[in-house]
Amino acid sequence: MNRPYSFLVLIFLLQSCANHGQLKLIEKLPQKLKENSGIVSYSDSTAWFIEDNGNSDNIYKIDFKGNIIQQFDVKNAKNDDWEDLTKDKKGNLYIGDFGNNANNRKNLVIYKAQNPEIKKGEKISVEKIKFRYSEQQDFPPRRGELLYDAEAFFHSEGYLYIFTKNRANPFTGETSIYRVPDSKGTYDAKLMGKISLCSDWDTCRITSADISPDEKTIVLLSYGKLWTITNFSMDALPKGYLKEIDLGVRTQLESVCFTDNKTLLLSDEERDGTGGNLYSYKLE
Repeated sequence: MNRPYSFLVLIFLLQSCANHGQLKLIEKLPQKLKENSGIVSYSDSTAWFIEDNGNSDNIYKIDFKGNIIQQFDVKNAKNDDWEDLTKDKKGNLYIGDFGNNANNRKNLVIYKAQNPEIKKGEKISVEKIKFRYSEQQDFPPRRGELLYDAEAFFHSEGYLYIFTKNRANPFTGETSIYRVPDSKGTYDAKLMGKISLCSDWDTCRITSADISPDEKTIVLLSYGKLWTITNFSMDALPKGYLKEIDLGVRTQLESVCFTDNKTLLLSDEERDGTGGNLYSYKLE
């Protein structure tokens, strides 16, 4: 066997034997979305995506063969650091522009758009839900108080629930839960409590969240782990039953959403030759 041919065979074998842990690979995402950061689904065979800081002000519809089949330019919006997508029961779409790695932003905003599934044309308009964390006094705060980055949220009963990505040093392993109304305006986000997850910096920082259609299960995602919250009330989320699931991978998982009460879609960024995929996972 000649060397070039042997090399191609080796690459094929490595790719076909890639370890996706407990995740079921659906398809490789298009290269355009290698820095995907948020996902939401309206149907059984497509999903909408955004990218994070440094990318375009667009939302993209992807089929499960990895093709971009629709996209919208989001009017009146700027991608400072788009980090998650969610929707409400009316189909309205929310874009979380609250990535805040340095904890120094004063322009945190969630964009609210109409259901993109019924929108025509190439552009989609948004309303702005501006907010601040009332506990934050310094921009940025001291290293031990770097608690105001966020990459995760979901919608429930007229509110958006935001879960922070803890960047404190020393690391505390907690995520803070904040709530803001889902309508246009400027708000002080209300602190709803904190949840202690685990102590490992690499796998215990929250990158996405969602709530099931029946609103009985919340999922929180990190770089390789998933937490479910059940038996909760929206006013006392930290008192819910928390279960940790090790997904068996350590890629840069950035996005999760429910397609039904038990089935999840997940995606990861492409990094160092790994990731850039769309997956599914079934909760027990």
